[in-house]
Amino acid sequence: MTQNIGYGFVCQRLLLPCFILRVSILAGTLARLDRDAPHYKKDGYNDFNTFYMQAASGTKGGSSGSPVIDWQGRAVALNAGSKSSSASAFFLPLQRVVRALKFLQNGRETFRDKWEAVPIPRGTLQMTFVHKGFDETRRLGLQSETEQLVRHASPLVETGMLVVDSVVITQFLKMESLLDDNVHQKVELQIERGGKSLVVVLPVEDLHSITPNYFLEVSGAVIHPLSYQQSVLVTIDGHGWYAPPLIYTRDDSSGLWIAKPALPPGAPLISSVINQVESGLVNKNVSSDFDKASLVEPVLQDRSKELADGDTNMETNYEHVGDGPQTRNEFDSGTKKRRVEEDISSNGVVTADSSLHGHDDLQLVEPVSSEDALLIENQGVQAGAANASVAERIIEPTLVMLEVVFLHPVHNFALVSYNPAALGTVGASLVRAAELLPEPAIRRGDSVYLVGLSRSLHATSRKSVVTNPCAALNIASADCPRYRSTNMEVIELDTDFGSTFSGALTDEHGRVKAIWGSFSTQLKYGSSSSEDHQFVRGIPIYTIDNVLKKIISGAKGPALLINGIKRPMPLVRILEVELYPTLLSKARSFGLSDSWIQALVKKDPIRRQVLRVKGCFAGSSAENLLEEGDMILAINKEPVTCFRDIEDACQLLDQYGYNDGKLNLTIFRQGSEIELLVGTDVRDGTGTTRVINWCGCIVHEPHSAVRALGFLPREGHGVYITRWCHGSPVHRYGLFALQWIVEVNGKPTPDLDSFVDVTKELEHGMFVRVKTVHLNGKPRVLSLKQDLHYWPTWELRFDRETAQWHRKTIKALNCNIA
Repeated sequence: MTQNIGYGFVCQRLLLPCFILRVSILAGTLARLDRDAPHYKKDGYNDFNTFYMQAASGTKGGSSGSPVIDWQGRAVALNAGSKSSSASAFFLPLQRVVRALKFLQNGRETFRDKWEAVPIPRGTLQMTFVHKGFDETRRLGLQSETEQLVRHASPLVETGMLVVDSVVITQFLKMESLLDDNVHQKVELQIERGGKSLVVVLPVEDLHSITPNYFLEVSGAVIHPLSYQQSVLVTIDGHGWYAPPLIYTRDDSSGLWIAKPALPPGAPLISSVINQVESGLVNKNVSSDFDKASLVEPVLQDRSKELADGDTNMETNYEHVGDGPQTRNEFDSGTKKRRVEEDISSNGVVTADSSLHGHDDLQLVEPVSSEDALLIENQGVQAGAANASVAERIIEPTLVMLEVVFLHPVHNFALVSYNPAALGTVGASLVRAAELLPEPAIRRGDSVYLVGLSRSLHATSRKSVVTNPCAALNIASADCPRYRSTNMEVIELDTDFGSTFSGALTDEHGRVKAIWGSFSTQLKYGSSSSEDHQFVRGIPIYTIDNVLKKIISGAKGPALLINGIKRPMPLVRILEVELYPTLLSKARSFGLSDSWIQALVKKDPIRRQVLRVKGCFAGSSAENLLEEGDMILAINKEPVTCFRDIEDACQLLDQYGYNDGKLNLTIFRQGSEIELLVGTDVRDGTGTTRVINWCGCIVHEPHSAVRALGFLPREGHGVYITRWCHGSPVHRYGLFALQWIVEVNGKPTPDLDSFVDVTKELEHGMFVRVKTVHLNGKPRVLSLKQDLHYWPTWELRFDRETAQWHRKTIKALNCNIA
């Protein structure tokens, strides 16, 4: 039995018995001729804009490129890949391969004396197309008249069209042939977008012109223009260099590194336009003046690579993302620190799987009054007061209800209230508030006592010595945006208490000087797998003490009901910029003057460092003013050497209210000192206060961990998908997390209110066209069927008047619109 497989090729559908099969030959039946190109790797090579054949041949690795022949011995495809978890194999059709072969054959006949390069025209629109069935294109807005026209003009076996951002065309082979025959010409496309017919004229570019055909090898590194494949992955417009190649030469007389262009301005390797990453994950401004040598700085690690690869190197005393080993390896099992043999529970830390991670355990601190108390939690911190061993013998185990009243927008600790009456009369009389001691600051060599809870929940105290009171944290972004400590100095001890033993660091009198808290980071294993790891460090108490004093004395922020009493909660003014320290010895090589180095050393002879900009939060007041690599030298002419200096300067703005909330910064950029007025931002301690569930996805305004990546879509960024539910419509139709919903049925949804206005008009069973933008900047259009019976639309709002969350149904089956 034979069957036409399309385009003149015939494949025999014959299944041979297993006992006559040979190792070199595998039989199979073609199951699909229009399968999507297989997805090999998230951040590697993947084919697109073509169909593949699929068959259950059971091919394995090492057979790629083998011919696929029909029963007459004619090659019909090439074996491209297979699925290791099944017997499916994917074959590349040969239509375009045959075309290229014919060009080579004709060229051989033309050149008799010697073989010369034969041009093979290849055209491209620099678009990625997706094949969709007629039912899907109809839901995307395809008019019935257009569908009937295409069906009559196409073969009977055609079942769908090509779609790119709602652009409807015909099939891959015809489109590729059209583009290849019109290189450097213009083509007119009649498209439909959201039910509207449009005519666009697009230039057909030469695919070879954007394909790298040169490379530069420098000191073992290979540099080449950005390829089409990689630009598709990171959504980059244009194909050239991320940054122009430069040669660095050290001037021994001045100690500075001088950068000169590695290639002349007219070299073919240099793209005429320096690529800018429009996704916002990289922010580099590169000078186009290649004729003059200039002082430049090493390019920091690409933040988009952090997002794609999940690289989560945790370093202290952070100098440079690309530097070698730091002063301490946080996960080195061969560390020489003294190890506490206390039997600690290995499951004492629980990490919450949400946008706000690690709020599970509690630390007793200063109460607001005799009627209510505040507790602190910070990413798995759990400890009792220093005198808990006395109280635990008298207080019976009691269930105490806690309420989060303040969540710090930067340092992520939470203040939690409880009612002391729940402890009983005896218990309430015995539990005393711990005394906080923010000053003097902890110094190297100080003796401290770690007070925490053992596996049996008994209070335990251990003595240790401070080895580093100002270690700067560097925790890279996780696969999914979640809280990570930035602009933070922590305390290191000479004793390794394990990753699950946390509590409070006190002096000999039991006064709390720091919280010994747990931090979460991700470690990358292989190409795709990653695993969460916890480590503990000391968190100075001064930030917590500052917030508590504002609540006790009366803050200027909105009031919140705490144990039946309304209390004003503080607002936090911050500079939404991620910073990292660099030693002054290295800053000198970047051109920082001796006068500034002396001023910074005089200000802080211990740290001997300068703060540099790693990136700005998307939507912040500093986003368009500060650039990656800037050195912050002074604020209001006062030298700045650590993160606390910036926090104190922001507090002075609130205290005196000058400069309209702006900091007068002195920065060092590309060899020049610049004075800038940079705005700050005010954040409260409530976090996310509104959440909407639509078709099984959880949407809300992007939290700070998302904005820290440096990208927000231009179309609107108020509807961010953070979670989705299994079995829901969004699961079935592929609307997952880590993207924004920017349009619903062609109507913009820049914020939650507009999103509610649009979705509450949608009826049960209606197909909805949704346009999204991913974290990497890629737009996408899809359709889904709304199911109000099992997945009604509802929202959760936090009411500050009652300190409660309230659920409200917006649209449900047989329910009036809210």
